[in-house]
Amino acid sequence: MLERMGNYFSRWAQKYMPDPMIFAILLTLLTYVLGLIFTKTTWFGMIQDWYKGFWVLLKFGMQMCVILITGYALAVTPPVQKFLRRLAIIPKTTAGAAMLVAIVAVIAGMVNWGLGLIVGAIFALEVGRQGYLNNRKFHYPLLVAAGYTGLAVWHGGLSASAPLLVATKGHFLEKEIGIIPVSQTLGSTLNIVVIIVLLILVPLVFYMMSPKDESKIKTINPELCEVMKDEGTPKSEWTFADKLENSVSLSMIIGLGGLIYIFYYFGTKGFKLNLNIVNFTFLFVGLILHKRPVAYVKAVSEGVHGCSGIILQFPFYAGIMGMMKFSGLVAVIAGWFVAISNGATYPVFTYISACIVNIFVPSGGGQWAVQGPVLVKAAETLHFSIPKTIMAMAYGDQWTNLFQPFWALALLGICGVRARDIMGYCIALMFVGIPIFIILLLIF
Repeated sequence: MLERMGNYFSRWAQKYMPDPMIFAILLTLLTYVLGLIFTKTTWFGMIQDWYKGFWVLLKFGMQMCVILITGYALAVTPPVQKFLRRLAIIPKTTAGAAMLVAIVAVIAGMVNWGLGLIVGAIFALEVGRQGYLNNRKFHYPLLVAAGYTGLAVWHGGLSASAPLLVATKGHFLEKEIGIIPVSQTLGSTLNIVVIIVLLILVPLVFYMMSPKDESKIKTINPELCEVMKDEGTPKSEWTFADKLENSVSLSMIIGLGGLIYIFYYFGTKGFKLNLNIVNFTFLFVGLILHKRPVAYVKAVSEGVHGCSGIILQFPFYAGIMGMMKFSGLVAVIAGWFVAISNGATYPVFTYISACIVNIFVPSGGGQWAVQGPVLVKAAETLHFSIPKTIMAMAYGDQWTNLFQPFWALALLGICGVRARDIMGYCIALMFVGIPIFIILLLIF
């Protein structure tokens, strides 16, 4: 049944799903129209509000770019890749292979969303290669879909945008809610239970979606199994500049400086995570594991390609936030939430609304910027927990990444498949998980 669901939704996505930038534009227009209808702001006033907010997320956008880049650079370090290759030879069947890829992607996604995306892609590719080289028929699109699942769990992990942002001094809602430590969000009983459930649910669903009919199995393209050759300059021909670029000592010295501060930070502040320390940690760990500065520069250059969507779309998300905030639309929408919610149902409505908004704003940070002011006002009116509100939004944001292929672009490029090849399986998982999230939010 799950296999048929996946095939159906793949055909639907291929026919109706536009580019993510179109979603950003449509949401901008929708917000503008809603502002005209439900507030007293004039047509030109809404445009002014749009511009007021347009550039306020530049710092946060840069932080998101660094997360993606450092996550990629860490994922392609030789020790990480060597470990993934050893794991890749374990599975013997498609079901086992898909389950293993999902486990790796989910765990990596919990550590860092950029790491989860790239590790999931690289591991799916490596499992597909090992299957081909060892004459094992693995359904490659299913493996790649499983490799994408790190983006379905990341917002409850260590790189969670909204929880880390509200734990960072100077965040845009600090006057309204203050600084909320991650112990109240990521370390809550609710989030710990959700993590355990996802670690079981996601791999199990992919195991069950494995095609039983071998004639329906689509193996990896043999061209993707070709071994890449190192075309670096021979060491005997190195110039002085080449020696500096390949100096292990330079990487270790600067890396040691970074590690000293990291140990100092956690030794004095405890496990107090925010975007800056997460980015700092992954940057220097990746630099040390790459050993040579030029190798790290190359990895970062490759990772930069995945940032184009963030650079282009974040200002539009900030503009949406500006229209909602300065026009008073935030207060109006907060009233709608209060009208249909009570203390018991509010987290469910928050989760569902976040699922929907994420389709139009495929960014956890961008979505919190748009939805956060609304949710906070509604929660304060209902005297509901702000930390749980944040996590309910985080779960909704992450889960419909299984429907929105924006973040899959880097994975698709690495694995050599099309979005329509994998999205059906992702959407099937999405529908299986929605009622489970609702139940957990009601219980905890």
